[in-house]
Amino acid sequence: MGPNIVDFVRMDWDGSSHRPSANFPPSVWGDVFLSYHEPEDEAAVEKVVEELREEIKKEILGSLKDHVHHTSLLRLIDTIQHLGIAYYFENEINQVLQHLYDLYGDNWNGGAVALWFRLMRQHGIFVSSDIFKSYKDTDGAFKEALKKDIEGLLELYEATYLRIPGEVILDDALAFTRNLLDDILKDPLVKKSSFISSQIEEALLQPLHKRLPRLEAIRYISVYQQQDSRNDTLLKLAKLGFNLLQSLHKRELHQVYKWWKSYDVPANLSYTRDRLVECYFWALAVYYEPQYSESRMLLTKSFAMATVLDDTYDAYGTYEELVIFTEAVKRWSVEMLEDLPDKMKLVYRMLVEMYEHMENVLSKMGKAHHINFIKESLIEYIGFYLKEAKWANDRYVPTIEEHKEISVLGSIGYKFTIISCLAAMGDVVKDETFKWAHSMPRLVKSCCVICRIRDDLVSAKEEQERLHVASSIQCYMKEHDHVSEQQVHDLFNQNLEDAWKEMNEELLKRKDVDVPIVMLVINFARSMEVLYTNKDHFTHVGPELINHIKSLFVDPIPI
Repeated sequence: MGPNIVDFVRMDWDGSSHRPSANFPPSVWGDVFLSYHEPEDEAAVEKVVEELREEIKKEILGSLKDHVHHTSLLRLIDTIQHLGIAYYFENEINQVLQHLYDLYGDNWNGGAVALWFRLMRQHGIFVSSDIFKSYKDTDGAFKEALKKDIEGLLELYEATYLRIPGEVILDDALAFTRNLLDDILKDPLVKKSSFISSQIEEALLQPLHKRLPRLEAIRYISVYQQQDSRNDTLLKLAKLGFNLLQSLHKRELHQVYKWWKSYDVPANLSYTRDRLVECYFWALAVYYEPQYSESRMLLTKSFAMATVLDDTYDAYGTYEELVIFTEAVKRWSVEMLEDLPDKMKLVYRMLVEMYEHMENVLSKMGKAHHINFIKESLIEYIGFYLKEAKWANDRYVPTIEEHKEISVLGSIGYKFTIISCLAAMGDVVKDETFKWAHSMPRLVKSCCVICRIRDDLVSAKEEQERLHVASSIQCYMKEHDHVSEQQVHDLFNQNLEDAWKEMNEELLKRKDVDVPIVMLVINFARSMEVLYTNKDHFTHVGPELINHIKSLFVDPIPI
């Protein structure tokens, strides 16, 4: 059993003020991103990139006309996606996949069946998993021949992560391939092939469907350039394209860092996590493409303010102060703040000024009224925080259903940030898109479940070291006396997989929003797989996240 649930609120006071203190680690970055230097040869590089793009476009469309090479065309598209340059060929890729579906439907008769299945589903095209029935013998076991095809096993393994609820054959295929790939890794002959073994290790550590595209690009470029069968035009485009986009991302990070620095958050709000760089990384995980530059910077600020609000409610404000602060935000009235500490007044000013800037950006796009949807979600968000603060103040352990209602639907902040990230995305976002997100549709709810569980699995114990509401793990254990903490972890991990299946189904059977919006939500879930697997990498920034950030924002890829 875990710790006594009665003792879940052990307080860490910062003196006589009876104010909870979290003592978060400081930023590891200092002022590394305060300066930015524009590359001198960017225009020349852009010209070369455009020439390479045209060359690859001709190759894609040329292969489309040749039925003999349709399987090779699928592999080309897969390589383009692995290399992180699919945004250069969005129209061509959509055209190819739609053409292949129109031509074959569910009756694909080329090679690489699992690859075809995965690519179709990744792009929101529903194809039946019945095609994998041919992988089984009459007795229901997977055919022996599959065990000898390592590349085919990997492709089948990756395809299983696009499964939806009720697809038993893909559940079986996942268990089958995972066990076999584990065994293959132990083979001394496989160990000698660094390429094969590294591909298997990466896949078992994190399947492709849960990876961040930008990090996958870095990984795969280094792998691809070692292959004898590589396409040098593609490789050169991937490297140049990565560095061009990195330059844009560095410029954006520089701009939002100056905004953060102007408030001197580490000095003036010392109780909160100084994680501006990590917030930008998080925003980049949601959308990295160049057309979302303005949205990305606005989302970074929203993430940063959500972090400040989280820590203000969890690790600084007394309950009485938080009641006043919440009401002030609801009324958008500074007069109510007179009796609050200066730190909370600064948080309020940062909020107001951030939304004024956001409204100005939206006004230039003719979408000023979208700020109302975002403010509405903010008010709902902090209302949930106040409810949790009351539970913590009253030492109340909620039921698991009460906890879900508050923490999954609201206080985790994903609904608020999903709505925030719709700002300035262009014509793909309409008023109806905001209303859809605010209604907590199945896609958004499944994403929030993933976020809540990932967070609780790695953060619950630390949070209970201070005045904090009980985690979902502790609430569940309170209601189920004979359940161990490990059993709860196993149950929650199964809930994670179920939520991923539900998101996949929404991608394939969407009715209310287009694929880009669905992928935005899926990328939110992917970000949790990076930031909150095994530990809270966001709060406790270690070598893994530092390396990710350096590779994305500091070190260009050698050409």
